[in-house]
Amino acid sequence: MRTSSSSMSTTMALCREGARRFNNLAASRNSFKLLSFGGVRSFSENVSSKPASAATSSSPPETTLGDHLLYTHEHLALKESLRKIIDQDINPYVDQWEAEGQFPAHKVFKILGSAGFLGVTKPLDYGGLGLDFSYSVAVSEELGNIRCGGIPMAIGVQTDMATPALARFGSDKLKKEFLLPSVMGDKVACLGVSEIGAGSDVSSIMTKAVRKGDEFVINGGKMWTTNGAQADWMCLLANTSDGAPHRNKSLICLPMNLPGIHIARTIDKMGMRSSDTAEVFFDDVRVPCENVIGQEGMGFTYQMLQFQEERLWAVANAVTMMDNIIDETIQYTRQRKIFKMPVLHHQSVHFRLAELQTEVELLRSLLHRATMLYIRGNDVTKLASMAKLKVGRLSREVGDSCLQFWGGMGFTNDVLISRFYRDARLISIGGGADEVMLGIICKFMDTLPKK
Repeated sequence: MRTSSSSMSTTMALCREGARRFNNLAASRNSFKLLSFGGVRSFSENVSSKPASAATSSSPPETTLGDHLLYTHEHLALKESLRKIIDQDINPYVDQWEAEGQFPAHKVFKILGSAGFLGVTKPLDYGGLGLDFSYSVAVSEELGNIRCGGIPMAIGVQTDMATPALARFGSDKLKKEFLLPSVMGDKVACLGVSEIGAGSDVSSIMTKAVRKGDEFVINGGKMWTTNGAQADWMCLLANTSDGAPHRNKSLICLPMNLPGIHIARTIDKMGMRSSDTAEVFFDDVRVPCENVIGQEGMGFTYQMLQFQEERLWAVANAVTMMDNIIDETIQYTRQRKIFKMPVLHHQSVHFRLAELQTEVELLRSLLHRATMLYIRGNDVTKLASMAKLKVGRLSREVGDSCLQFWGGMGFTNDVLISRFYRDARLISIGGGADEVMLGIICKFMDTLPKK
């Protein structure tokens, strides 16, 4: 791995180039302004307050993506700048980090945070770009070009799982202490929701935070905690009263260096290997009551609101991954021969790849429709749940079908398809299992049996 100073210097040069393109692209509309030290640190109020659908331009975007119904010049330039960082500072080291079972979160997050990519939707006052959620979706799609699932997942925890409620409902003090350094990449965040007996069933968590004076005393534990072994703070969901399970929970900003916090182990996983996943225990951990995000007792509601963004973010990330898997499979089967002809030339192969690409495009359309409705202020829980259900199942289908066409090579760890096959299996489990998504969809359809 190159030295930190060399990496940062080169990255900053890329960020300056990205920012130059932002300014050039939008000069006619006075859309952007360059702040900080040459990164894509901030957009002007004109862009941040304008929905993606309202942006128009008479000239075609400078991109190979062509015209886009959701994205503007600015979205595409943002993606291009991020892609340079991925190609230089992340992808060359993915194989090493996968083998080691952990990537250097503080180093990678600092690079991304300095360039503005950890806070595209966060308020300007706390280091963010102040843009709408469509820009977060664009970033997630681009992060799908990282050649593993673990690192994008870890980034998504930082940007769209552990911090949205804090940004929306947290006090100024909490935002300055936890949100600002998370957006800048100076602190790594994790989300403490799942427990051994409560994964998708969030209402069943057992961790308690009991008020004693001006402090909460926390006891319990969290499981499957992404970034947990490296995190500086946790967005913790805990029971703060004995009331109804949907009204007795609070989200708490919890520094991970407090006495009584124990990282029991890092979990050895089938996939997502470069992302550390921890089991965490709390033994009489004391935290100020003022560390509660928003209103006490509203944690369950806040967490449900976070799930909309979390699930759409996960869909966007996986859509790009599936595009890349299908494309690499096409290239491989075009070269690999069986019975004296390229595998790709067999009708069963190119027809199947056409079917899979069609399904990916349909999912992308659902994602972009849900995103457009969300940034206009609509509740998209139903559509987000549908997209989450579909992406989990489709990613398994794409992984299995494409791996088959790679033959024996696909069963090795030498190619991306085998890593995707392992990583993608989590999508149907994490962030709400398929069965939970079906339950939510049925609730909106009014087809669930009445209790």
